[in-house]
Amino acid sequence: MTKLDDLYEEFGQSPWIDNIRRDWLQDGTLERLVESGVRGVTSNPAIFAKALTSTSAYDDAVASRTSDDPEAVFEVLAVADVTMACDILQQVHEESCEDFSAGDARYCDGFVSLEVSPRLAHDTGATVAEAKRLHAAVNRANVMIKVPATLEGLPAITELIGAGISVNVTLIFSLERYAQVLDAWRDGLQLARKNGVSLEGIASVASFFVSRVDAAVDGLLPSNSPLVGKTANAQVCAAYELYAGKINDPKVRELLNLGAQVQRPLWASTSTKNPDFDPLLYVDFIAGLETVNTMPDATLELAKNSGNFLRSFLRDSGTCHENARLLDALPESVNLAVVTDELERVGVAAFISSYADILATVSGKIAEFS
Repeated sequence: MTKLDDLYEEFGQSPWIDNIRRDWLQDGTLERLVESGVRGVTSNPAIFAKALTSTSAYDDAVASRTSDDPEAVFEVLAVADVTMACDILQQVHEESCEDFSAGDARYCDGFVSLEVSPRLAHDTGATVAEAKRLHAAVNRANVMIKVPATLEGLPAITELIGAGISVNVTLIFSLERYAQVLDAWRDGLQLARKNGVSLEGIASVASFFVSRVDAAVDGLLPSNSPLVGKTANAQVCAAYELYAGKINDPKVRELLNLGAQVQRPLWASTSTKNPDFDPLLYVDFIAGLETVNTMPDATLELAKNSGNFLRSFLRDSGTCHENARLLDALPESVNLAVVTDELERVGVAAFISSYADILATVSGKIAEFS
């Protein structure tokens, strides 16, 4: 047993790792992480690019490629990685689904996420088409397709869930957008019911980005402000209250009674950006029932060995509410809506840039083996 097991068993939060790489899939590293308590995997183009350049594990696959189109080669590599990771997490998934079927949990676990091209973030139809194609390519019950929470992504989320596809909604920075995501999820379940799709197998998480909020807001505050390093977790507390309210809405309760899983909040970007902060500021303090925390390697290792989740603001509704109200204490000079809108714009742009970088990296690999 590790502290990651405690995080799940005692505090109700699933620790996921925000990394995937072929050598980990081949040498048993991911299996060992799962044995230590990891219950899911997320990734993104920047992470994949780092893996591609830091290991030779992809060389054989690139050398035996059937296309010189870097986007096609990248997709083949990514689909293969996600499929292998899904198989490694299969036992976690099956056991958690047994708990769900028995009524001991309101969700299944053990998922691996695969992202649609960030270039499609503002194209609803293309996002839906690519998500369906990627879902079919992996062909595993525990794959989640990542869709950004842009305005154009919201109807895509509804349509995909309505088709029975599990969705990881990513790049959520504001409470307003999170509320819209919860509504899109609910509407998707209603559509699935209308379409005759079983609700039991449709899972979803809503990835709420954390540390980037403090990085943006703290630069607008006086250096001696008591609010420095507190806005991000205050937003998490407010998001958790929003989740609790939405999940108890009569329309949602009806869907849950018909066998639907809850859409869990997932805390993303949980490594600290400020070296003066507690390195587990965005882990220990936001451990909560029916949530996920996806952590990069170093943060996960620290949580596994040194986590103190009794510090969590989410364990007590009063403490959670008290911290959520810190948002009301922000000075007029800090417009949180403007900050989070910019974070979404920059976040989507960064993912598009990372995607271009990975295609350039793949092109280099193709040239190397031509």
